[in-house]
Amino acid sequence: MSEKSTSTAAVAARGGLLRSGMVVSTMTLVSRVLGLVRDVVIAMLLGAGSGADAFFVAFKIPNFMRRLFAEGAFNQAFVPVLSEYATQRTRAEVRELLDAVAGSLGFVLVLITALAIAASPWLVWVFAPGFQSDPGKLALTAEMLRLTFPYLLLISLTAFAGSVLNTWERFAVPAFTPVLLNLCLIGSAMWLTPLMRDPALGLAWGVLIAGAAQLLFQLPFLARLGLTPRPWPNFRHAGVRRILALMAPALFGVSVSQINLLLDTVLASFLVSGSVSWLYYSDRLVELPLGVFGIAIATVILPALSKRHAEQSREHFSHMLDWALRMVLLIGLPSALALVLLAEPLLVSLFHYGAMTDHDVVMAARSLRAYALGLLAFMLIKVLAPGYYARQDTRTPVKIGVVAMFANMVLNLALIVPLAHAGLALATALSAFLNAGLLGLGLRRRGVLTFQPGWGRYAVQVLGGCTLMGAGLWWLTPEWHAWVGWSAWRRAAELALLVVGGVMAYFGWLALTGVRLHHFRLRG
Repeated sequence: MSEKSTSTAAVAARGGLLRSGMVVSTMTLVSRVLGLVRDVVIAMLLGAGSGADAFFVAFKIPNFMRRLFAEGAFNQAFVPVLSEYATQRTRAEVRELLDAVAGSLGFVLVLITALAIAASPWLVWVFAPGFQSDPGKLALTAEMLRLTFPYLLLISLTAFAGSVLNTWERFAVPAFTPVLLNLCLIGSAMWLTPLMRDPALGLAWGVLIAGAAQLLFQLPFLARLGLTPRPWPNFRHAGVRRILALMAPALFGVSVSQINLLLDTVLASFLVSGSVSWLYYSDRLVELPLGVFGIAIATVILPALSKRHAEQSREHFSHMLDWALRMVLLIGLPSALALVLLAEPLLVSLFHYGAMTDHDVVMAARSLRAYALGLLAFMLIKVLAPGYYARQDTRTPVKIGVVAMFANMVLNLALIVPLAHAGLALATALSAFLNAGLLGLGLRRRGVLTFQPGWGRYAVQVLGGCTLMGAGLWWLTPEWHAWVGWSAWRRAAELALLVVGGVMAYFGWLALTGVRLHHFRLRG
């Protein structure tokens, strides 16, 4: 047996998509819980004032580019090409591809980082033009951006390593890696912020430290696979040229939701102080189910779809997409409903300490409910876009992304006046549904997505479970002002009881109506 077929067989012999998805979800859950702890610490330290706004913008700029570039365009272009090499080429050719990609990627990122550091005040002006009215906030944001922007270089190389590990189905390591970001920021909040003239600067140093920690963590696991790259720029390599060709349109197409969130920040910078922070805190709560479930499913399905496309297994490709849609509906719909019903209790329990006020809770709850309405669409985009990228079609999502982008702009302008920051969140949610709908329609027209039997019954089962869960939460949740007077421990206990009760009601109904775990098992 050849070297390439041995590695492919080893990959195929592993567990199915459900098992892989559960591994990624578990690791991501740990990361997201620590992320909430991180945000609690930041809320206590900075609240929703000028320092918080400045840090969130300084962190959002490289983080946005990470999602757009590393986890968006690069990942969606690199994984299909790497999967094809792993399936059809020799080990030596795979290593040659990794060396060329690592060197070329690193070279480009070093140039971008150097330019961004030099132009940090102008970048802040572009991403948060409303800060011009407060020179102190603008200067602080620019200073922090010089510390946070190198995070893009480090985390993009981390994403490169994670894509290799995911292709070889070592999903747990990349999924666990973000835990280090949260630990570094928590540690910086505790030990670095007291040493700084402005506490927010300590958090900016924490971002830089976290980028280095995450990259160094993954390198030993690449070494175990014998796939540690020897970076050398080679833009003439056939694989690099194909990745670049796929990346060009993917830079926009796969990350439209992130661009929409960035537009929210730009417009929110013109609103009252605190608007950027309210959007941030509400977005963080929506990111919990999106990351734990939506992104986890997308993470495991892209390499699997890419392999099925390389093997020209069209029927299995379609079955995988159908499986992903069922998983999204199973988790996304009840999660969105719970966020809408428990908005204030969640915000009070997690963030109403220190500098966070009752007014901040009310304002953040408005944008949280608006974002929650789009949670299902955010998840659908995550699993439908790989249906195009696995087939190395990056142009169609771009066309769809342009439509969704303009729709979001129009909705922003229409809703920002009556609803302020909540209008920005609602515009993002509505445009996400348009994006997801067009992606699904395109896959259907191409015959790539074929719905399997049983969808009608399944939808009724899920909707019934959501109705039962929602009625219980509506009836049993105390009025949110009562939560403000409780201790942190009581808030946590009450919230845990509501969450556990809601989960039991939902999945209990599904079990009673015939939904079983083995229905979701699918081989990768």
